[in-house]
Amino acid sequence: MENKLYYLSTCDTCTRIINETGINASTFIFQDIKTQTITPLQLDELKQLSGSYESLFSKIARKYRAMDLHTKTLTEADYRQLILEEYTFLKRPVVLYKNQIFIGNSKATINAIQQALHV
Repeated sequence: MENKLYYLSTCDTCTRIINETGINASTFIFQDIKTQTITPLQLDELKQLSGSYESLFSKIARKYRAMDLHTKTLTEADYRQLILEEYTFLKRPVVLYKNQIFIGNSKATINAIQQALHV
């Protein structure tokens, strides 16, 4: 599996994390999920590594409340379909590095990325 970064080029948080961790285009494939949407196969690969579609789903996306999803009980199939339909539902960034997956922008996740890259 190749080293890959799923992100939004217009996201300041993604840019900050790229800079903080030293992720670069010489060792990673960058995929801007707004201009190059995630494919069902890619999403299924991410789910294999993460354990669930829910772990990849952003509940802070604006459309989560706008679509009244916070009042519904969503299944794994729902999470998968929603991410495929709307790129903002993919929690970001998602970093694939040496068969490891790092999801989101928490301090712990950023620290784990830095440790993995600089071992």
